[in-house]
Amino acid sequence: MIRTIFFDYDGVLTTDKSGSLTTCRYLSEASGIALSTINAAFHPYAGDLFTGRARHADIWSGVCESLNSDLDIGLLFEAFESTPLNGAMVSLARTLQAHHSIGIITDNPIDRMDHLRVHQDLDSLFSPIVASAEVGSSKQGQEIFLSAMSRASVAPEECIFIDNSEPNVAMARTLGMHAIFHDDGKNDIDALAKELRRLGARADS
Repeated sequence: MIRTIFFDYDGVLTTDKSGSLTTCRYLSEASGIALSTINAAFHPYAGDLFTGRARHADIWSGVCESLNSDLDIGLLFEAFESTPLNGAMVSLARTLQAHHSIGIITDNPIDRMDHLRVHQDLDSLFSPIVASAEVGSSKQGQEIFLSAMSRASVAPEECIFIDNSEPNVAMARTLGMHAIFHDDGKNDIDALAKELRRLGARADS
């Protein structure tokens, strides 16, 4: 019996492939600095941000120094808020919530997810919400999945994980979880719902 369905956040619940894309694109447009330059300024800090060793406030002066521009950190939170939700996917999650618990497993900085949990009211639909920065481990390893299943009180065979990265899907399957690859380019919600039903989820309203 399927008890819990876990969604990835960026590229599944959102229409941007990654949170880094969303954040850096907004900062580029707001500042007039080239996107490639913004990306390069953040790159050295990505590992620390995504595993919780640093928050954006800790690295902001270094980013600004690399950009040779004293950007207001408020722009960063505006960038978080620019994250485009995938409306059709959220609707599917709401349908599933009638029969299953719904959670999130995501590789993300903790301050970004904390901000979005409030801004997008994520906690009203998703529980648990497990971010790599909170666990100290990305979806390249098992720990984040084990933490999510423990918090949801489910066994691997009782849950489904949806992600737009094939390696992440493969990692979940090594633990015995059901897992579905979602092609974010196609964003075929009907096909996803069909696969969920095949695996035993109740994906009909």
